[in-house]
Amino acid sequence: MSEGETADSRSTGTASGGHVVPFPRAVPPQVSFHRDELRIILNLYGRMVAEGEWRDYTMDFNREKAVFAIHRRTSERPLYRIEKDPRLARRQGAYAVIAETGRILKRGHDLAQVLRVLEKPLRVV
Repeated sequence: MSEGETADSRSTGTASGGHVVPFPRAVPPQVSFHRDELRIILNLYGRMVAEGEWRDYTMDFNREKAVFAIHRRTSERPLYRIEKDPRLARRQGAYAVIAETGRILKRGHDLAQVLRVLEKPLRVV
């Protein structure tokens, strides 16, 4: 601490001349899906639309997470939500597939691996 500076002036952001210096506030960036992530999601979505399973989707991006919601019909609640939550990246993984009931079907670090829970198994005919 310098001679003219008090402990109060350091904690409140005032300069020694008595002027208030605002601290810059970092606005957290909006979480979104990157191009490669969207490519993986939309490839699965396209296959399921071609099979007649899914018909619509919505996307929501905010500061906490990005959500890709899959609908059977436009007017219904989403069947599945694919969420990207960077706060969980070091723990359970940033990606999760959540069912309509709110149950987490799969969570992990690799999006392609997490989305396998939505793929239909091949049947021998």
